[in-house]
Amino acid sequence: MEPFVFGVDLDGVCGDYTRTFRSIVARELEVSEDVLPLERSWDFREWDLDRAGGFERLHALAVSEHGLFATMPPIEGVTDALWRLSDAGIHIRVITHRLYVNWGHASAVADTVSWLDEHRIPYRDICFLGNKPDVGADVYIDDGPHNIEQLRAAGYNAIVFDQPYNRHLDGPRAQNWLELEEMVMDLAALRLGAMQPQLPGVDAGSDRLLRRREL
Repeated sequence: MEPFVFGVDLDGVCGDYTRTFRSIVARELEVSEDVLPLERSWDFREWDLDRAGGFERLHALAVSEHGLFATMPPIEGVTDALWRLSDAGIHIRVITHRLYVNWGHASAVADTVSWLDEHRIPYRDICFLGNKPDVGADVYIDDGPHNIEQLRAAGYNAIVFDQPYNRHLDGPRAQNWLELEEMVMDLAALRLGAMQPQLPGVDAGSDRLLRRREL
């Protein structure tokens, strides 16, 4: 039987993009972070980025000079939830559009892989592309409204990871990784018939690789 594939977005789903980008933008604009609200639209209109050359310029600067993809903190619960899903036999496929900045692909890929390793996030494969329906998955998690709409229009099961800029979208919606884990397990059980929460003989915990290395 083919594995159950879970397509996982990174920015805004696994990593806290908004808080990290806000800190960088505040330094670039020489303003307090408090004037850049976390409750923002997808296009950051509340931040008035045009005064500093627009989003594309600031995002490129954040990636190339501030290590945005290497330094953002993980969203609470993501590592342990993905390990439990992986231990249950779910194939985790990271799908991200991080090759957005021209001439910065090498650092974007290197920082992404290093970040995944640093935070011990499990995955079987990783795809860098913008057209997410081109990648086969049984269910996707994404925060980008355009991605959710594109995936659903193509007939794919797409769960919304709750963020201020996507609350106009219909569910299914996950508020956090515990909710998302349960939703994915239920979908996998429907397709596969049954799910075993953890494979026999596998140590629990996202730090097990580190523990084995220390031994």
